[in-house]
This record gives sequence, C-alpha cells and structure tokens, in this order.
Amino acid sequence: MEAAEGWRALFENWPEAVERKGLLVTRYQETIPFVGFLISAGLVLLERDKPDTVGARKVMLSYDQIAAVKLTSPMELARFQVMGFQAPY
Repeated sequence: MEAAEGWRALFENWPEAVERKGLLVTRYQETIPFVGFLISAGLVLLERDKPDTVGARKVMLSYDQIAAVKLTSPMELARFQVMGFQAPY
C-alpha cells in the first residue's frame, strides 16, 4: 500500500473512540496541531483551535504530504486496535 493510501484509510476509518485531536507532521517537517478534520478523496481538511502565524485556522493537505500523525491523548495501546493496529506476537 502506498503511504498516501494508508493515511487516507486512517482518516476515513477514524473510530469514534479515538479523539480527533493531535499533531500532523508534513513531509516538509511542519507540525500542524488539529482538533478536528474532514476528508475528501485527495485531501484532508484540518481544523486548528488557535490560528497560525498568518491567522489560518484551517489547513487543506494532500495525503501524500503527510509524514506522521502524533496523538496527544493518553490512551492505552489496546484502544488503537480498532484502527487496525495489532500486537506483533
């Protein structure tokens, strides 16, 4: 699976049990904090709770520009199994 398809699948299937809040890291090493998102076929629309340095509260980004998603909620790893993650053993 291509990385962009993996990110798209992650956002498309984001479970209700996992808070829609975290940090997205772009391939340009920019970190974007988000508190919600909407998806489309080729883009994710991230919502910030505070504006960035130019006043923007929304960011549209193509899936192929995503390098990482960091989740800030303190949750047990087992709760992420609904996202398709599993123990290696």
